Amino acid sequence: MPYRNRKSTYVYFILIFVFIKVVLNLFAIGHFGFHRDEFLHLVLADHLDWGYKEVPPFIALLAKLTITLFGNSVFAARIFPTIFAGLIIWFTGRIVVEFGGRRFAITLACLALIFSPAFAASDYLFQPVVFDQFWWVLTVWLFIKYLNTTDVRYLYWLGMTVGFGMLTKYTMLFFTVALIIGVLISKQRKLLFNRHILGAMVLAMLIFLPNFIWQVTHHFPVITHMKALRAEQLDYITTGDFIKQQLIVHGIALFVWFTGFVFLIFSFKLRNFQFLAIAYVLIFIFLLEMDGKNYYLFGAYPMLFAAGGFGFERWLKTSGYALRTLTIACFTIPNMLLLPLVLPILPLQQTLTFFKFTGKNLPPFRFAMTWEDQKLHATTQDYADMLGWDEMAQKVGTAYNSLTPEQQKQTIVYADNYGEAGALHHYRKQYNYPDVVSLNSSFTLWAPDTLNCKYMIYVDDNGGENIRQFVAGNMIGSYKKMGEVEYYLAREKGTGIYLLTDIKFPLKERYRKELIRKRME
Repeated sequence: MPYRNRKSTYVYFILIFVFIKVVLNLFAIGHFGFHRDEFLHLVLADHLDWGYKEVPPFIALLAKLTITLFGNSVFAARIFPTIFAGLIIWFTGRIVVEFGGRRFAITLACLALIFSPAFAASDYLFQPVVFDQFWWVLTVWLFIKYLNTTDVRYLYWLGMTVGFGMLTKYTMLFFTVALIIGVLISKQRKLLFNRHILGAMVLAMLIFLPNFIWQVTHHFPVITHMKALRAEQLDYITTGDFIKQQLIVHGIALFVWFTGFVFLIFSFKLRNFQFLAIAYVLIFIFLLEMDGKNYYLFGAYPMLFAAGGFGFERWLKTSGYALRTLTIACFTIPNMLLLPLVLPILPLQQTLTFFKFTGKNLPPFRFAMTWEDQKLHATTQDYADMLGWDEMAQKVGTAYNSLTPEQQKQTIVYADNYGEAGALHHYRKQYNYPDVVSLNSSFTLWAPDTLNCKYMIYVDDNGGENIRQFVAGNMIGSYKKMGEVEYYLAREKGTGIYLLTDIKFPLKERYRKELIRKRME
């Protein structure tokens, strides 16, 4: 059907699925506690800048807005992710309409996406992931609108979207390049040869420019961060693992997005959008070569789900209501049953019971409980990363408040990793101890230049090894273990809280040198 003759944009119909997604998230976002990464991103609200060690600045602005508008609760932190998750569903539905799909196609594409384990797991936490997915799906919709209308205004909106996308996560750049190459390879290449494309590119670059300047002035920490990520996490990911995970992370909805991929390549009706399938292949290969995590590719799937909904609608266009309903049920209900694996909609004990059942009876989904160390655990790594933080902060507070007022004036709190530092920053007022110092991650950017203290409450995640080095190097006078994280499900279980006394010059000098080195990375 020609674009100009379409009678409906199905706006109100698509809103039904947006509502379903938002309500589903609202049932879950207040459960358990803050995720390790959420602490890191929320602390950025107190240090607004044009860049950070791990991420561009967009999420820092959202953190500031979150705390200002909604407060410091777990529920509050996940409001913006829920809003953006709803917008992803909205634009997926709109892409279906641009393909020429109607109600059945919209229903299948949106429900398959809503109940996909991959999107259920990644679209409620306060992390760049959900915002990155949003910019990807918006980019695709704007590109398609431009191809369908040749209205150059969509190109400038596209430029803005790419710019803000790169201020959210640098993977946006790779996806944009993949899309452009896909268009150049396809028959639609002629639409790119006009001056407005250059105008859109300039607009994107201007939006991204402040972060690029920040990267230059800080010696491109994104490169150091990626090297560390590959050494500590990505090297565990094999080519086979990445491919297998892409095939199973969406559960039964695999058949929807894969049908969409096939339709984009071979369908005459979708011939103008073949470049989307080419772009998917290119970004897939790139992430495969870069040992990327499986979720780096998630933003490319909404367009495939949209094409899959269209494809099934074409196949079943003469079928009755019963067969269409059965098709939707087959590709959504199995994933609905798996929701507790990836979305905390159940209380913790019921969730653990569900994990035991799944691990025993559904072996293909054991990967959900397989952590970055490639070992099987009692819960998912994301859930384990939400537990034990309050206990840690409470014990740090107990240690600090056991000191005399004079000792407290000469005491700092130090944490080994960003999760600990973020949690201690978040709970510092509740448990009455000073703000935390850390040389991990972006905390390096605002750490004090020198250690001016006589006492240190040290949160150690290295089994006491660092403490033994301090003693052996005559860096401290004495130490006392004040407690440790004991909650059995916490990923930080065993992390110790130590009181170090008589902080000596060698430790202060070690701190100063490490700070200089990390700020130069």
